This record gives sequence, C-alpha cells and structure tokens, in this order.
Amino acid sequence: MKYLSEWDQWKRYSSKSWKRFLEKGREMTTHLELWRQDIRSIEGKFGTGIQSYFSFLRFLVLLNLVIFLIIFMLVLLPVLLTKYKITNSSFVLIPLKDMDIQCTAYPISSSGLIYFYSYIIDLLSGTGFLEGTSLFYGHYTIDGVKFQNFTYDLPLAYLLSTIAYLALSLLWIVKRSVEGFKINLIRSEEHFQSYCNKIFAGWDFCITNRSTADLKHSSLRYELRADLEEERIRQKIAERTSEETIRIYSLRLFLNCIVLAVLVACFYAIYIATIFSQEHMKKEIDKMVFGENLLILYLPSIVITLANFITPMIFAKIIHYEDYSPGFEIRLTILRCVFMRLATICVLVFTLGSKITSCDNGTECELCGYNQKLYPCWETQVGQEMYKLMIFDFIIILAVTLFVDFPRKLLVTYCSSWKLIKCWGQQEFAIPDNVLGIVYGQTICWIGAFFSPLLPAIATLKFIIIFYVKELSLLYTCRPSPRQFRASNSNFFFLLVLLIGLCLAIIPLTISMSRIPSSKACGPFTNFNTTWDVIPKTVSTFPSSLQSLVHGITSEAFAVPFFMIICLVMFYFIALAGAHKQVVDQLREQLSLESRDKRYLIQKLTEAQRDMRNQPA
Repeated sequence: MKYLSEWDQWKRYSSKSWKRFLEKGREMTTHLELWRQDIRSIEGKFGTGIQSYFSFLRFLVLLNLVIFLIIFMLVLLPVLLTKYKITNSSFVLIPLKDMDIQCTAYPISSSGLIYFYSYIIDLLSGTGFLEGTSLFYGHYTIDGVKFQNFTYDLPLAYLLSTIAYLALSLLWIVKRSVEGFKINLIRSEEHFQSYCNKIFAGWDFCITNRSTADLKHSSLRYELRADLEEERIRQKIAERTSEETIRIYSLRLFLNCIVLAVLVACFYAIYIATIFSQEHMKKEIDKMVFGENLLILYLPSIVITLANFITPMIFAKIIHYEDYSPGFEIRLTILRCVFMRLATICVLVFTLGSKITSCDNGTECELCGYNQKLYPCWETQVGQEMYKLMIFDFIIILAVTLFVDFPRKLLVTYCSSWKLIKCWGQQEFAIPDNVLGIVYGQTICWIGAFFSPLLPAIATLKFIIIFYVKELSLLYTCRPSPRQFRASNSNFFFLLVLLIGLCLAIIPLTISMSRIPSSKACGPFTNFNTTWDVIPKTVSTFPSSLQSLVHGITSEAFAVPFFMIICLVMFYFIALAGAHKQVVDQLREQLSLESRDKRYLIQKLTEAQRDMRNQPA
C-alpha cells in the first residue's frame, strides 16, 4: 500500500468497505427470507429435491405479490385515492359517442327476493354482489383521474400494467432458469462420468433423517439401475433389424394417434361443457335449485379437473408400450401432462372468445362488434371464468389433502394387515404432479389478471395456504417418491414448465386485446374499438419528432435490419459455443491422456521397484 498514491489507497479501501457492506447486507436479507426455517427443515429431512418444490412455491408467492403491487399502483391506487377523497382529485368520465343504446346496456344483477344461498353462489362464482366490485374489469368504467397538475390516463395505465407484469414475469423466469441451465450444461457428462459422479459424489449431505437417508440410498440404486437400463436399450437399438425398427415406429405412431385422440376428446368435452354452461347460466336463480346452479356454473372447471386427473393415468399406461428408456419415459409423460393441463385453459378461453364474437343473428354482432345480448361485459365474464377456475382448483387441492390423503394415512397406519390397504400403500409426494398443479394455477392467474385485477392477490393468498397444506401433508400423510430429483434439475424443469405456461397465457391475452372488440357497456376501453387502440391514440399526442421516431421503430424498414442483426449475433454466439465445446472436449481428452500417462508411470515404477527387490544382495 505504501507504493500507492493516496487516491489509489482510498479507492481500494472504499472498494473493500463496499464489498464488506454488501456481504453483511446479504447475510441480513437471508434472515428475512419467507419460510426460511421451514424450507431448511424440509431440506434436512427430505433432501434438496423436495426442498426445491417449496422454494419454487415461495417464488410464485413473491411473483404474484409483485404483480399485484404493479396493478395496485397503476390501476387501483389512483381510483381509491379519488373514491375516498384522500387526494384533491376527481374522476374523468368517459365521453359519450354515437352508439346504439343497446350496446351500453349492462344489467349487473336482478332486483327482488334473494335466497340465502345466493351469497354463497356469488362468492364461489364472482357473480351478484362481487360483479360490480373492483375485483373485475367492469368496475373501472372511467376515462381517468384528474389531479391538480395532470390527468391520469386510466385506460393507458390499465394496458401498461398488463404489459408490465407479463414482461416482469418473463424476465424473472428467464433470469432464474439461466442459472439452472448452466448447471445442467455442466452436468451433461459422458455415461462413464455419470456412473462415477453418482457413486462418489451423489450423496446429499443436507440429509439428517435416517429414513430419508435410506430413501436416498434406494434413489441412488434406482438411478444406477435406470442408467444401466438406458445403456441396455441403447445397445438393443443398435442391434435392431430394419423389420424391428419399422414395427416399433409403427407401434409408436399408432399409440401417439391414441394420445392425440384422447387430447382431442378432452378438448371437445371442455368445448361442449363451456358452451352448455354459457347458454344456461343466464337463467334466473329461482328457477333452479342450489346444486343445479353450482353445477352449471362450475361445469367447465369440473370437466377440466376430470381431464387433468384421468389423462395422466392413460399416458402412463401408453408409454410402457412405446419401448423408450426410463428417463425418456418420464420426460415424455411429463411433457404430455404439461401440454394437457395448460392447453385446457387455452381451449376454455378460445371457446369463450368464439361465443363472444358469434351471434345467432348476424345483425346483433354487427351492431356492437360482439354478442352483446349474451355478454354485455364480456371481459368481466371471462374474469369470472378465471376466478371460478382459481377457486375450484384451490378447493380440489384442499379436498384431496383432507379427504383422501389423511384417511389413506390412517388406513395404512391402523389397517396395515389388510392386503388391499397394503397394496394401496401410503400416498407418494410426487414432485412433478405437484409442480404441474401450481403452474396450472399460475397460468390461470396470468390470463385472468387482465380481466380480474385482484386475481394475483387471490393467487398469493392461495399459494400461501397451499404451502402450509403441502408441508403438513408431506410431514404427516405422504412419503417422498423413490424417484428423487436433484435440486438443480428440479429448478430448471420447474421454470421451464412455468415459461411454457407464460407463453401459452400470452397468446389468448394478445388476441383478446388486439382482435376482439372491447365492451361498450363497461371498462375503461368503451370508446376504443379494441384495447390496443389506446396505444396509437397516446402516440398521436406526442410531439411530431417523437411520433416519427416511434413510427420508424415500429415500421418494417427498422424491423427487418434489426431482425437480421439479431440473427447474426445469435449465429455468432452459436459458433462461439461450438468452439468452446471443442475446447472442452480437447481438455477432457487431455485429462484422460494425462491419467493414462500417470497409470503408465506408476506401473513402470512398480515394476522397477519389484525388480530391485528381486535382485540378489
């Protein structure tokens, strides 16, 4: 330090102090992590695979909380400040335009005698007294909020909040998944290295429980058996004749046709259930009994839940006849289940979209642009469907845990001598199935947050309750699955499935905002043909130079060169990755040669020592 100038000494001292401050800050923030002690306890008892599921659940709680805060700050807060006279502001009503009075009619609820159970139906379906609240899109029928110095554009803020939470979700998921992808890339070793790593470095030192340690032993044995089975199948594939190859591929083609037929049947059942529910849910509540009314309202949710319950069992049976390796069997089954679960939501949304834009009489749709008679505020009614899916999914999770898992645990504990109970066994805590369940719920939240702005808050509360329910179920009713997951593999798989769900959620949202005409009877976009039209209107208020810049960026003249530059950059990084892979392969070969040289030298040294001992004194 004495050879450095005072300025350089101060910079080095400041840099070290700043690093120490950041390290102390990180240590303090770790103590503020949500469920830190619970997740560490689960990690110690059941290993890092199950711990990664609960960490993923915590991530979804934080993600939904941030999404709710974005919507609250941009949409709800200005409205609440004005509604309760907290600030000196006033609502700016939407200016009336020349449109038919029929398009602006929106009867929220019928007056008259209200039965006691109607409140329960309203709470479970989002109708009645909940329909006109801030829970749904139709409540925000204002053009803006006028403060002292400016006017807050609510339609623009409403659209930007949707774009913001989708972009934030995408960036956050990609950031977290890149870390897992790097670890998976490092772990993509050769088969011999895989055996060595499992034998010498496969133990999970977080385990402190004896039964969990025994489970880890059996898991390692299962992984080694699976690797040997995959090696046997690879040799079998190499030895196949052309006739056997044609036969197995024909069988796989036939079985995949059966899988497609099952998917099509499920999608058609959801389509029929949605059509039936939408056509009959408009009956007066006093014309049907309580159970019938709930069945009509929840019919699409019931069909989707049944499809999600039955199809994985069918896929698990079919996959055994396709003659794949054990690892590929698991991945393909999970992929089919992911597609099934997430596609059902899209089928429901697209079915609703087809009903919204179609009319029995063509003139009715020409008048308002959509089926105003059946859907006076179609955004609110789509939000109600997402709300019902969220509530029904939550009810099913609680019901299965309380009325299936707990009684099954009691039967296994106290009636273990019965052969049927012994064959049934204790419920397994299957990580992929549980992950698919919460990803399904998160996809519902992403789609429904535009139509029901408070849905992320409901999802946050739902996932918090699910965390404690699953923790109790794991500790007292379930046993860990013998097919354990590594934490790095699990985290990357979870985030990949979540990313697929986000991409599927963006598709119907984009179509509904850009293609389907917005409701003329409710919501902030009554004076716009579609939701997206608020963007061109806002751009038209910019100065001419800024307008020219925006139009230039969004034009084909800018998009085509930009796409070509992105492609060149992508090809550069692909080539760079290929070069790095070659270097890694060369280094691995070099290490292998050095190990052979060492073995050769040790062998020669051993022979020389043996010869010296054998020489006569």
